[in-house]
Amino acid sequence: MNIVSAFVVGVLFGFGLILSGMTDPSKVQGFLDIAGLWDPSLGLVMGGAILVSSVAFFFASKRSRALLGEEIRMPSATEIDKRLVLGSLAFGAGWGLAGYCPGPAVASLFTGMVEPVIFVAAMLVGMAMYELQARLSGRLK
Repeated sequence: MNIVSAFVVGVLFGFGLILSGMTDPSKVQGFLDIAGLWDPSLGLVMGGAILVSSVAFFFASKRSRALLGEEIRMPSATEIDKRLVLGSLAFGAGWGLAGYCPGPAVASLFTGMVEPVIFVAAMLVGMAMYELQARLSGRLK
């Protein structure tokens, strides 16, 4: 049942991204272009997402189990460290240059355009390289 619910939620998320226009790289780049033709729509979508997820996190923090019975594991990290800052900078730079982040890129795979395919392939290679490096350095087992 968990795999089915994960799939349904993922499809719903993807449709939300498509409906809000967030699969269009020019929307992201327009939001980041504060000195030019600034497009605030991404900020409005993010604000709505933060509002909805804040309510969900509030209720989840009061429970020990999810509605489908899985244990709820809330994030435990509280420090801003070098890895977080460098990872955030790399994510933001890539997002600004490509106009994609992981969710919209995956949703965009079904558009028939080549750019999201290249982005997702590069993202998967980067994830594999990180995992290999982390295993070799002993951070992952």
